[in-house]
Order: sequence, then C-alpha cells, then structure tokens
Amino acid sequence: MNKDRPLVSFDWAAKRLLRDKANFEVVEGFLSELFGRDLKITSVLESEGNKVDIYDKFDRVDVVVEDEFKEIILIEMQFSTDQTYFQRMLFGVSKAITDRMHSGDKYGEVKKIYSINIVYFDLGQGDDYVYHCKAFFEGLHRHDILKLSEDQRAMFNKAEPGDLYPEYYVLKLNNFNDLAVTKLDEWIYFLKNNRIEESFSARGLLKARKAMDYAQLSNEEKREYDHVAEARTRHREQIDNAKMIGKIEGKKEGIAKVKAEIVINCKRNGFSVEQIQAITGLDEEKILELLRSNSEE
Repeated sequence: MNKDRPLVSFDWAAKRLLRDKANFEVVEGFLSELFGRDLKITSVLESEGNKVDIYDKFDRVDVVVEDEFKEIILIEMQFSTDQTYFQRMLFGVSKAITDRMHSGDKYGEVKKIYSINIVYFDLGQGDDYVYHCKAFFEGLHRHDILKLSEDQRAMFNKAEPGDLYPEYYVLKLNNFNDLAVTKLDEWIYFLKNNRIEESFSARGLLKARKAMDYAQLSNEEKREYDHVAEARTRHREQIDNAKMIGKIEGKKEGIAKVKAEIVINCKRNGFSVEQIQAITGLDEEKILELLRSNSEE
C-alpha cells in the first residue's frame, strides 16, 4: 500500500472505527507500545467524551477502554491551548473513579486508572515528548519509599502503592522531531502526522493502516469525516486568528506605552512640543493629552 495514501485521523477513528471489536488491535497496539507490555482490551466504555456531534468538543476527544484486568484507560486528545489542562486531567480521572463506585462498594474495589493525554500544544515547560507521572511515598527523614505489605501485595497483586493509584501519561506531539527510533516513536509519528511509513512495524500500525484507510470508508463516512475535518480546520483558524489579533493589539499597546514614556521624558528634559513631534511622530493634540494625563497622576 502506498504510504502516502490518506488515513483518517486517530481521534475520528477512535470514536467511529476503533470501537468495533474487530479493530481493538489498533488501540491495543498503541497502549502496548506506550506501557511496554502486552495489553488486551475487553471493552470500550461510554463516557461524556464519546459524543459524536460534529460541533461538540473540538478540543476534547476521549475514549475509555477496559483491559483484561478490569483496569480503566482514558485516552484524551487536546488540540488547542488549555492553561487548566493539568486540572482537567485530574478531574477526568477522579470522575472515572467515582462514576464506577456504588454505595456499599469496598475501597478495595476502586479501579486502577491510566490517563493518556495526547496534546498538540505546548503544555507546561519541558522538552521531552513523552512524560509519565506515577505516585510514590517518600520518607521525609529516611528518604525511603513506602511499599505494600506482603498481605497487600497478595491481595491486590501489586508491588507498591503507586500501582494502585492513577498514572498519567502526556504525549507532547509538537516536541517530537519526526525521527522514529523506537516502536513508540512510530506511533507518535502517526498520531502527529496521520501517516504510517512502510518501514514501520510497531504493534497495531499494520491494522491501523487498513482500518483507517480513507478510501475504504463508505460514502456516508467520507462525508462525515470531511465535514468534521473542515469544521475543525475552521475552528483552528479562528483560534489562530484570535491569537494573531491579540499579538498585534498587544504590540500596538506596547508601542503606544513606549511613545508616552518618550513624550514625558522629553518634556522633563526641556524639549518643546515641536521637538517631541519630530521625535515621536505624534500630533500636537496627542502629545498635550499625554502630558495632561501624566500631570493628573
């Protein structure tokens, strides 16, 4: 198959094509390469983010799956800047836990949650493109790490408290340099570029190339995908335009502030209005207005 043959985006496929049990292999492959262990999905669960309205949640796409050990994995994609995204990650995990607890349930039944966050913007400060957060308890005095007791290890089949707690992964796709060295890199390349190179062999990508082939979609699916892609493009353009306007306005405000400071400093040093006009390019009325404003402060 031609490597340049168009593939549908992962976020669209995750809600339409990859929910089919026949295509579980795709998501299993991605998660197995990310976790570094074989993973088997048993079901795709419903969540608020599973809504398929074209205009709903341009910047939030989440899929919730359950593996063979009854652990829950949230996959969320964010396309535009969100300064509160870290808190949103926390809220999503907390809600996933509480939504699956019922009155009378024992604490031992709290689900293990993995939060996979694929972001297309510069989240926080960091140069890597894959980050992992896992809880641990460190002693304040001896600096040792708190472990589970033998009974707890036997009860939960876990080695340490962090294995019971939620884990977070952040994939900062914009930091990836498109050089695929590892199997996980091949997946990240695909998530970033919607392309799978012929040389790629990471688990799930061969199935993804087949399942997500645009040419294999029905006419109705093609129309829906094109509509979603066009709407998302317009949405991104609106955000980019708003950012550009903000930068221009900010630059204008900065220039105006500098000129006001020049006017005031020139006047303090005995320059005439005509001389200030020649230096700043401002008209006489604006210069006098700035001088009056300064005298009133």
